[in-house]
Amino acid sequence: MNGNKERYGLFTAITMIVGICIGSGIFFKSDNILSATGGSISLGVLVFALAAIGIIFGGLCIGELASKTDKPGGVITYFEEFGGKPLACGFGWFQIFIYYPTISAVVSWVVGIYIDVLFNLNLTFGKQVLIGFAFMTISFVYNVLSPKFGGYFQNATTVIKLIPLFILAIFGLIFGDPIGGFSAMSSSEIKGVGWISAVGPIAFMFDGWIVSTSIAHEIKKSKRNLPLALIISPIFVLLAYVIYFVGVSSYLGPQKLMELQDAHVDLIASQIFGSFGAKVILTFVVISVMGTVNGLVLGFIRLPQALALRGNMMPFSKKLSEENKKLNMPLNSAIFAYILSAFWMLVHYITFSNKLLPNSDVSEISIAVSYLLYIVLYIIVIILFAKGKIKGLWKGVIVPTFAVIGALFILSGGLQSAMFVYYFLFCLLIVI
Repeated sequence: MNGNKERYGLFTAITMIVGICIGSGIFFKSDNILSATGGSISLGVLVFALAAIGIIFGGLCIGELASKTDKPGGVITYFEEFGGKPLACGFGWFQIFIYYPTISAVVSWVVGIYIDVLFNLNLTFGKQVLIGFAFMTISFVYNVLSPKFGGYFQNATTVIKLIPLFILAIFGLIFGDPIGGFSAMSSSEIKGVGWISAVGPIAFMFDGWIVSTSIAHEIKKSKRNLPLALIISPIFVLLAYVIYFVGVSSYLGPQKLMELQDAHVDLIASQIFGSFGAKVILTFVVISVMGTVNGLVLGFIRLPQALALRGNMMPFSKKLSEENKKLNMPLNSAIFAYILSAFWMLVHYITFSNKLLPNSDVSEISIAVSYLLYIVLYIIVIILFAKGKIKGLWKGVIVPTFAVIGALFILSGGLQSAMFVYYFLFCLLIVI
């Protein structure tokens, strides 16, 4: 591997995962979780913990595979090296044509939501989408022209985004009623199955940990640093999320938070810090969501090239595999990724404006399906253990078993959507 391609250290790998996870979902999905759990804070925390099993143990599994190769392509490489080219190609198409662009489109739209809230513009949904599209375009441009700037921006926004999250969480815990909120759960809420739909928004909040594998070949000492990042980041994110969710829910009360939806951040900040302080907090929130988009773009622009380099796995493989010598960047791959993201932004506009996915969006089912595909990698870890290539019962059996259980639990959240079957069949068609 060419030494000058090793652009990113362990801190960037961690901030990339934390930066993608924190900064979008937690600020605009908390009300969705409460809606699914009937306003129960306790049940929401329980679902957080259960969903985290899939992410934490999944990260341990992927980290084990990452420690055995530093070739470009991330998860696609793991499928190819340990499962064969057909699996790599199918999963690669799913990531490129569905997974990355759907998440990029939805999170970019969230930038538009919070810019609207910050400046009190009272914009229509369409105008929020346009703002998000504009920032997504800018993000693609600067990540292509200066990859190092994209890395620096990721580090900075990750630190910045933790400021409003922990400030609102701590003040919510101090001035709210967390004990009363926790005691408000009835046994009937657990007996029903509606609360499982909270897994969808929570999976969205956590999603992003896998994106860091796409720059594995550009991480210094990647065989050591990437597995570390995949272990440290999800645990940190879980703790941060639970503190925030409990804090804001306790402060406003579940019913008020569900009524306010995405505007709850502005109200809490205004009541605690006044109008000026609220603007400062919301500015941090906007920057944090921008950091999430940046991390997704940073990972996505390299994926079409990674698949094209493997031979006839992509249309226009020769063009997509080319590296622009001036930019030291796969320019055609980035343009291809941008076009797909723009297309899914349009699909998101159509589905959301017509309420085709109630209490959800195009990204949540994509995430649920992705966990179904990750199960293949978890089983591969068990197979490698059986062949003696992975040592220890913990790494080779216990970790992948819990990862599979967690992935199935997250998948169950996607099954709550009435559109899941149709969307799943579409994803399956892409893979085939």
